[in-house]
Amino acid sequence: MAPTEFTPLASLVGGALIGLAAAAMMLTSGRIAGVSGIAAPLLPPARDGRDSERLAFVAGLIAAPLLWALVAGKLPAATMVASVPLLVAAGLLVGFGSVWGSGCTSGHGVCGLSRLSVRSLVAVGTFMATGALTVFVTRMGG
Repeated sequence: MAPTEFTPLASLVGGALIGLAAAAMMLTSGRIAGVSGIAAPLLPPARDGRDSERLAFVAGLIAAPLLWALVAGKLPAATMVASVPLLVAAGLLVGFGSVWGSGCTSGHGVCGLSRLSVRSLVAVGTFMATGALTVFVTRMGG
């Protein structure tokens, strides 16, 4: 397995932009910038009359790497070493977990922790412990 690339400047800038976007959303609309809470109601049967706001948010998620490609001259490299069935299973588990946990890493990790939410602290602790355990178990087999 290839080593992970250490990118402190890009990580700092990306984290600052995520924090700025979360703060801007809270200040302008009073809403938490949790991706699952914004994107999930776009799927049927949920409709709450805020589809244009939600679509704009999702479009921003898609446009961000394209904007990066314009600035940097290329898209960041992405390598997937997992099989398609494993990725599908992981996606379903993450989706189920974000519904069951009433939020995702962006909502709980970025917005919830900054508001000192105990529920978010428990959720993020669960995310991190589960992620660490998953990496440990999958790397032990390889």
